[in-house]
Amino acid sequence: MTTLGILGVGDLTEKMVRGLVRSGQLVASAIHLSPRNGKKADALAREYGCVVHSSNQAVVDAADVLLVGVRPAQLEGLANELVLRAGQPLVSVAAGVTVKQLASLFGEREISRAMVSYASEINQSTVAVFPGESGAEQVLSTLGTLVRLKTERDFELATIGACFNGWVYFLIDEMQQWLAEKGLPREAARQLVQSSVADAAAYSRFRAETSVGDLGISIATPGTYTASGLEVLRQRGGPEAWLAACESVFKQLDILEAR
Repeated sequence: MTTLGILGVGDLTEKMVRGLVRSGQLVASAIHLSPRNGKKADALAREYGCVVHSSNQAVVDAADVLLVGVRPAQLEGLANELVLRAGQPLVSVAAGVTVKQLASLFGEREISRAMVSYASEINQSTVAVFPGESGAEQVLSTLGTLVRLKTERDFELATIGACFNGWVYFLIDEMQQWLAEKGLPREAARQLVQSSVADAAAYSRFRAETSVGDLGISIATPGTYTASGLEVLRQRGGPEAWLAACESVFKQLDILEAR
């Protein structure tokens, strides 16, 4: 049985653990947790039986595969305190840190990168991995929909897709708050907006042979309320603002990649 060591138990990795146990990919006793953020690690130990160690090195010693979940700024300090076994695979969910940079910190070994969302907890995340058919895929594939990326540049672009995932929460929140302020009961507003986002995603997936833009055009036909509102969004720079946000993140990632 593969044992997984998690270095950095934060909000995201906590949800990943819950999803891994929920899917049956790993039994909880095969998941070894670092003491960082003790409350989350202790909660996982109480609920599922995950093993919490007294030090990061103890996690390394107990695990077949390592999952690094600390923030990028903490990677160098983490690497300096650890001695990894020769050939011990490493999976990173630290955004913007390349395989080359990880190898310089943790030594040459099988290194892969993964990107998941909070929906890992319910096994509904997008699971982007680079390279494909790597340790990341083998360990994390049950957390949702697997997307194998052929190049690291593709992976960095997928990072922007992950940011989009976060931005959507704010869009949903703005819409449901507006509806509630206009008098719709808050729970009804929440259900309506969440369902609207979910059904658009589901139908565009069902109609995969048709571009999403063409599906939108078929709905926002001239004279409809949808078309009228869409015109206002365009006049106010709605689509341009989203693209500007994407460009901003891309430039930051481009800088990181060049280092």
